[in-house]
Amino acid sequence: MKKSLSFPQLDYMKGMEFMLILVVNAGSSSLKYQLLNMDDESVIAKGNCDRIGIDGHISHKTFDGRKVETECSFPTHTEAFAKLVEVLTTGEASVIKSMSEISAVGHRIVQGAEVFDKTTLVTNEVIDKIDEMKELAPVHNHAHALALHACQKVLPEGVPMVAVFDTAFHQTMPEKAFMFGLPYEDYENYHVRKYGFHGTSHRFVSHALADAMGKDIKDLKIVSCHLGNGSSITAVNGGKSVDTSMGFTPLDGVLMGTRTGAVDPSAVTYIQEKHGFSAAEMSEYMNKKSGFLGVSGISSDNRDITAAAEKGDKRAILASEMLQYQIKKYIGSYAAVMNGLDAVLFTGGIGENAWEVREGVCKDMEFFGIKIDTEKNKSTRGELIKISTPDSKVEVWIVPTNEELLIARDTLAMIK
Repeated sequence: MKKSLSFPQLDYMKGMEFMLILVVNAGSSSLKYQLLNMDDESVIAKGNCDRIGIDGHISHKTFDGRKVETECSFPTHTEAFAKLVEVLTTGEASVIKSMSEISAVGHRIVQGAEVFDKTTLVTNEVIDKIDEMKELAPVHNHAHALALHACQKVLPEGVPMVAVFDTAFHQTMPEKAFMFGLPYEDYENYHVRKYGFHGTSHRFVSHALADAMGKDIKDLKIVSCHLGNGSSITAVNGGKSVDTSMGFTPLDGVLMGTRTGAVDPSAVTYIQEKHGFSAAEMSEYMNKKSGFLGVSGISSDNRDITAAAEKGDKRAILASEMLQYQIKKYIGSYAAVMNGLDAVLFTGGIGENAWEVREGVCKDMEFFGIKIDTEKNKSTRGELIKISTPDSKVEVWIVPTNEELLIARDTLAMIK
């Protein structure tokens, strides 16, 4: 079912130097960006155009602390991109004189399905394909297509754009891992299968871990735990994704901020009937009213859940325990899938900062050779560090993710 796309030869780019890469992460109503100097991979400026289609707001910050924050009119992504260009090139917080100084733009794209299994040069054909897959990622892919068109309008002619797909890393999963037990025709006709997400993050942190361990990633069996408002667990064997917790959409897997995680499909149809929901309303219920928020009744933010749990709130304690228990199960099952385990890593907002979650996941895992230094775990936030004990057979690490840097690296490699 894989399709290939052809691209024009980039003869006009031969011999050029590539230094500045703009990384864009477009959502349905937001446009996050970073401008990186690839000589030393430093961030020159970053910001966010949000509330697109509502009223509009931009926050922009430079490497030396200059800031712009103002209300704007962003009817569409086109106006947001125009403002992005304006703050980068003019005013007190500008960092370049014109967009012609930018060598390329790298875009994060959530869903590439089976069409895009690697980083891809953007053409009109590619944009159309991305938009065609909007049913597979309704919140993201159409917004990506709009942003790509908007970027085309404001970029100087000849500045290339590159698409980096969240799903591409998981295209190495074997068929037995990505197929569902539905009639095979649903896969053939409607492309229903496990795709997996957070691939850019999982790829970055697994390679960063291999570097930190001083080992070739081809020799490592890693379980990567990307934990945040959206969470996914991935089995990385020899640098390749062989299974992952998110499925056809980012709803599957472990408990998340407002998402259910894995649920018996019969429970879904039962609740839908009891509430009298339409299919769209049931999707909204599972994606935006469940998870931490639905179980605790307090908040979708793990920090609020932790604070309430410390005060003895039973439903907050339950939400925390559910997440930790589910992650633990994935670690065990992925160790079985890979026939071994060398390391477990934690990344993302929760993974990097919530010591309680890491401790709860790793507790009572001695059978798997996992033992953490509880004091080091408690005292560490957001830094690359090993938190397992010297006698732990499986190493446990905190590895900060940096999806923007990986997108910039991919973009640079593509245009070179």
